[in-house]
Order: sequence, then structure tokens, then C-alpha cells
Amino acid sequence: MACAGGAEPRGDGHGDERPAWDNKVQYLLSCIGFAVGLGNIWRFPYLCQTYGGGAFLIPYLIALVLEGIPIFYIELAIGQRLRRGSIGVWMAISPYLGGVGLGCLTVSFLVSLYYNTVLTWVLWYLLNSFQYPLPWSSCPLDLNRTGLEAECQASSPVSYFWYRQTLNITADISDNGSIQWPLLACLAASWAVVYLCVIRSIESLGKAIYFTALFPYLVLTIFFIRGLTLPGAVKGLIYLFTPDVQILQNPRVWLDAATQIFFSLSLAFGGHIAFASYNPPGNNCEKDAVTIALVNSMTSLYASIAVFSVLGFKAANDHGRCLDRNILHLINAFDFPEQSISRDDYAAVLMHLNTTQPERVARLPLEVCHLEDFLDKSASGTGLAFIVFTEAILHMPGAPGWAVLFFGMLFTLGLSSMFGNMESIITPLLDMGIVRGSVPKEVLTGLVCLFCFLSAICFTLQSGNYWLEVFDNFAAPLNLIIFAFFEAVGVAYVYGTRR
Repeated sequence: MACAGGAEPRGDGHGDERPAWDNKVQYLLSCIGFAVGLGNIWRFPYLCQTYGGGAFLIPYLIALVLEGIPIFYIELAIGQRLRRGSIGVWMAISPYLGGVGLGCLTVSFLVSLYYNTVLTWVLWYLLNSFQYPLPWSSCPLDLNRTGLEAECQASSPVSYFWYRQTLNITADISDNGSIQWPLLACLAASWAVVYLCVIRSIESLGKAIYFTALFPYLVLTIFFIRGLTLPGAVKGLIYLFTPDVQILQNPRVWLDAATQIFFSLSLAFGGHIAFASYNPPGNNCEKDAVTIALVNSMTSLYASIAVFSVLGFKAANDHGRCLDRNILHLINAFDFPEQSISRDDYAAVLMHLNTTQPERVARLPLEVCHLEDFLDKSASGTGLAFIVFTEAILHMPGAPGWAVLFFGMLFTLGLSSMFGNMESIITPLLDMGIVRGSVPKEVLTGLVCLFCFLSAICFTLQSGNYWLEVFDNFAAPLNLIIFAFFEAVGVAYVYGTRR
């Protein structure tokens, strides 16, 4: 049904006709782009694998029905009916709820600072992907150019490129270090791209969203098809989706499922309220809420298959190299002919030697090579994007091309989410009329982006990763849950369900 009842819709606060989407597709893609973000790629697969594979889908779907869709519907309905941003909506319902809108704007501002910093890192990796070999494929020479960098040899080329050549991270948060100028340049470029896309609000982002929302699905499909053809992909998917129903007894599983739904749909940020405020009042927002929520969840599942098929390939590759090292030890210790022991024969040969010559075998530096141990080394967040998946790409033929596709996908995914974050800030400011009508919208948008850029410079310090984790852990999670609670109470008991 269409959203109805309540106060009369209002304009944008400047006495002009409120802008409108060119078509319904623009609106749906904008909401999907805001909802489908980096968390769908690097958090959902990790949670699914950690919490019992297919069993995790049970609390996830329950949370989607009982928590995600209802709150999402509330935001679309109230924004569409009152036709204002987050602050204006809640002020119209009750002046006492104005703080909810102000809180949503503040959280969107804080999240925008560090979210676009992640895009800065992605852009840095994207630019470095246009070379062969990839810069994280091998250790660099030391200062004397007489050998390889010791720190890199002690870890790995991928980890060294991330922690030393990208972040140049300090030992702890108390040591700020200096600004990393390449990251500062990428940060400026990221904010410039955001500004050019949202310069005229939905009039400009409505055009950009066709690419930023659809390109990730194209790349995901390419990785999906390529991933399923890689050796070890099936093992990765079996490991991902093998259900462990017993783990559902752990309350943490249900909490993380509810949290994933909440943040994946971008609830309580105010972006969906802003997007819906540009719809005609008679639009069927109930159908939109269900459609967007289902697309978001199906995208998470689709991304999990693409990601873990590649991670399964990486695990199989690492497992094979582990066996090769052990086989080399056996050949050297027992004077076997070269290539006389295959990977398939290794277990039988080792068992025979353990039976006949256990003391000699015990003295060998053999590694424990279980495929499950390598599959367990999956990660979430930046660890998945910049270390685990990046290392997996190195083993794929045509690695630079796959790196360009992967980081290009991450950049457009994050860019779409940034559109929603910026609308959460700019739309309420326009509705409140804090600037004179003679000040163009482009100027206000530029000032907001410039202020965000200057505020985010701290993340380009050598300690920037520590500060980003602080923001990520404390700026949004609890605040958004509180705001969503007051949203539900405000609509149900203050505004009134009948209205």
C-alpha cells in the first residue's frame, strides 16, 4: 500500500519545488547502493563461516523479518510522507524528537570521515594494481640493496605492503607519527570524487548511481564465475555453508546476526529518510522496503559464494605448498629420488615412515598440513580486503587485472554508500535553511566535503589505523541502536500508527 496519513508534505525549506528522482530505478539503485556496502563483501561471509555456515542464515533471516524490514519501512514511510530530511522529519513529529535527527546527522558525519578513509586505502591499492608484477608480490630490497627487507621476510610481502608501505603504522596509538603524503593525496581525490557525484544532490548522484550501484554486481559475477572454476573452490564453499546447528545455542550468534542486518541496511543514519523524501507521497514504500532488504541480503549471500570460492582456492594452494615443503624434507632426509612422492602419496609415505623409522621422522621440521587449518585463516574487514583476498589474487593468472577489478569494485561499493551518508548530512541542512537561499547548493555541498576532508586528515597519520578502529567501534554502533529505538517509539506512539 502507499504511505498515507499525517501532516502535509513540505518542500525543501527554500520555497521551491522539492527535487524529485528522474525515475523509480534511480531511487531504488540509490537505496540499494547505500545499503549494499563493504560490509556485504568483507563481514557477512566471515560471520557466516564463523557461526556454523548455513546455520547462521537462520538467525540472520529472523532478524531481517523482525528487525530489518520493519525499521527500514518506518524510515522510508516517514521520509516520503513528510518530505524532509532526518532533522525536519522528527521535529515535525515532535520537537522533543529533534535530537534523534541531529544524532543521525552527527553519526553520519563521523562515519563519513572514516568510511571515506577506507576508500582512500582502496584507491591507493587500485592505483598500485596497474603494474606488473604487483608491488605486494615480493619483498623489496633493503636500504643497502644487498638483500631483501628483513621485516618483510619475517612476515610476508602482502602484510609488509599493507602495514609498512601503505599505513607505515606506528607501534601504538600514543605515537601519532607523521602524515603519509600518498594517503593524503588519495584522501583528497576520494573526497573530490564524492563531491563531484553529490554536487547537486539527487540530480547528480542519480546519474552516477547507475554505474556505482551496478558495476559491483558485474565484478561480483565475474569473480563468481571465475571462482567456481578455480581448484579448491568447492572445498571453500563446502566449508562455508556446512551447517553447525549446535552453535545456535550461543547468544553471540543471534546478536551478531541482528547487528549485521542493522548495519547492512544502513538503518538510523538518515540517508534512507533523505532519499525517500524526494519520492511522490503515493509511492508504494512498503514494497520498496521489502524489495531493497531482500536484494541486500541476497547480495551478501552472492558475495559470500564469490569470496569463499577464491579463498578456497587460496587455501588449497597454501595447503599444496605446505605438502611440498614436507615432501622436500622427506626426500632430502631419506634420499628418495626427486618427484618420487606426490601430494596424494604424502600421507601414506609419512605413515609408513612413522611406522618404520619414527625417530628420524620426529627430528624433521615437518609442518602440520590440514586444509581446514588454512580455511580457518579467513578474516573480515581490512584483513580480508588488503591481506587475505589480496594474497589470493596473487595466485591467479593475470593477477593485476583481477586486482584492478577487485579494488575497483570495492571503491564503487563504498562510493554508493557515501552518497547516502552525504545525503544524511546535506538534506537536513538544506531543509533547515541554515544558509541563505542565494547560496547555491553546490557551495554548501563543497563546504561540507571540504570540512569532512580536513577532519579526516588525522586518519592519514601513521597512527591513523588505530584512530579509525576507535571511530568504527564507538562512533556508531550503540548510537544507531538507540536512535532506531526512538524512531520506532516516535512513529508508533508519538506520531501514531493510525496517522
